[in-house]
Amino acid sequence: MEMYDYLDTKGRIFDIQRFSVHDGPGIRTIFFLKGCFLRCRWCCNPESQSHEIEQMTVAGKTKTIGRDVTVRELLEIAEKDRIYYSRSGGGVTLSGGECLYQKDFTLALLRGCKEKGISTAIETTGFSDFKNIEPILEYLDVCLMDIKHTNSFKHKEFTGVPNELIKENAKLIAKKAKKLIIRVPVIPTFNDTPEEIGEIAKFAATLPGVEEIHLLPYHRLGYDKYMGLGREYSIGDVELLSPEKIDVLKHAATHSGLIVKIGG
Repeated sequence: MEMYDYLDTKGRIFDIQRFSVHDGPGIRTIFFLKGCFLRCRWCCNPESQSHEIEQMTVAGKTKTIGRDVTVRELLEIAEKDRIYYSRSGGGVTLSGGECLYQKDFTLALLRGCKEKGISTAIETTGFSDFKNIEPILEYLDVCLMDIKHTNSFKHKEFTGVPNELIKENAKLIAKKAKKLIIRVPVIPTFNDTPEEIGEIAKFAATLPGVEEIHLLPYHRLGYDKYMGLGREYSIGDVELLSPEKIDVLKHAATHSGLIVKIGG
């Protein structure tokens, strides 16, 4: 009987973005995994939420969203960009959706990257049992984790889940991760007051080893995707954040003593 090769582990993705300078240091290859535990009203990748393969209308044409791949296939793609990683300090980032939704595939893919000497990062909500997260940390260089709100009731209202598990996991990840960066999608009507951003930054500052917090201003880039999926864009027509408002929120976060960046 042949032994199972972890490189044959299958997962489901919906996009690949090469030569990205976001979502981790340097030039990166981003693999977008399908499936998420949350249903954030503002999600810019609504096609990522369901693990199912879907049909979405894009520029008047029907497009299939989602395909199954192996770790081996994605490593071959990552290998093509190795020269850019080495020159820029970049690597591979797993995004989504939520990569913890496909925990076995995520673990195998990160392991494969590290065994090839490729730096790794994930974007995560942290909404999963810590027993699913802990094995991943061994193969992870940078964890980009969202803390969307400190108030659990409001968090559930806008994302579909409470935040107690997320906050508890943030504390555990901070103790074991090589590098943890807290990110905050700043959404009008949800968390765009100086008090709310200040509270999030204050919490982030209590996490061991955390030095940075990134504020990610709201945008409407996902709006057409909702239309293409035949879904309602439930955040409504909220105003975009002005540069002046972003400066006020950045100032509120600096009181935490953390390095505050806009975007990232």
